[in-house]
Amino acid sequence: MGSKLAPIQVGPVTIQDPVILAPMSGVTDTPFRRLVKRAGAGLVVSEMIASQAMIRATRESEKKIDPNAQEGVLSVQLAGCEPEVMAEAAKLCVDRGASIIDINFGCPVKKVVNGYAGSALMKDEPLAGRILDAVVKAVSVPVTLKMRKGWDERNLNAPRLAKIAEECGIRMITVHGRTRNQMYNGVADWAFIRQVKDAVSLPVIANGDIVDFPDVTRCLEESGADGVMIGRGTYGRPWFINQVIQMLRTGMAPAEPTLVEQRDLVLEHYDAILEHYGTDAGLKIGRKHIAWYSKGLPGSAEYRAKVNTIEKAELVQDFVRGWYQDLLDRGIVGRDLSGRGLTAEAGCDVEDDDTAGEKKVAA
Repeated sequence: MGSKLAPIQVGPVTIQDPVILAPMSGVTDTPFRRLVKRAGAGLVVSEMIASQAMIRATRESEKKIDPNAQEGVLSVQLAGCEPEVMAEAAKLCVDRGASIIDINFGCPVKKVVNGYAGSALMKDEPLAGRILDAVVKAVSVPVTLKMRKGWDERNLNAPRLAKIAEECGIRMITVHGRTRNQMYNGVADWAFIRQVKDAVSLPVIANGDIVDFPDVTRCLEESGADGVMIGRGTYGRPWFINQVIQMLRTGMAPAEPTLVEQRDLVLEHYDAILEHYGTDAGLKIGRKHIAWYSKGLPGSAEYRAKVNTIEKAELVQDFVRGWYQDLLDRGIVGRDLSGRGLTAEAGCDVEDDDTAGEKKVAA
């Protein structure tokens, strides 16, 4: 199992192990990115930020970039449909510490595409080209692109748009192996990504449906990509990207952290969420992460249901400690992760990859 990936160069930035955390609205915030990066990810990408919101310096957009977060190289993802606005927003992100600007041509949700941003831009190649050109010229850091196969099965123009991107000076391209019209239904078409890889000389990253070790090796074989971007495979497993890196280096799938290590990480993550968002907002935001960490453990459904009813942060922490201690006392040593993905039982309300606000379970 496994074949070591070569480092890739994105302008002056070297990604030693191109196993990358996907941008996911409501998930890849500063506390989560910090954990994933500390565990050893090749690169982490911020939640998608609307370019207009960045220029207006809304509180929400400011929260998504923390120049003091100790994340190392940070890629900040921007969405929008006006070249000048996108360019100005990119400058502001660089001023706040972004090492890479990533442009979103992939988000499929109605809120974004109805504003003619995200994957809607794949329908307008001239406008897409103007956005890419404007952002590249506006900043001194490398600019990358994330997109889908195309709008629908009749318009699979990702290879052609990749060529336009390369001509504009884009330094790396990530492709999610679905069309916009598929949303998150069906399965990701990793083999299609090879067409993008063959069309350009840039590094190409494969994305979509990578939730376990066999997925990684099959995706790389089918796509010919230079690396992988992982989204929901990291739900409740901020260490998974580092495990993938180790598997690719050694050919051996690493063991999960011990239950004690997982408990300590849950509590550390929860504390960081409370500090970042404040107690009231953090209490609610932390629930989905606590739920994801429990997947595969005995009695996790009842545990999640109980956590969602607790209204005081300190009581949540006490309950989490007590629940894990009970598992340890019963001799439970780890999780059963034989199932793929997450179900509605986990109480999740976010989607895989760079989405923006629609509630959906990524199954």
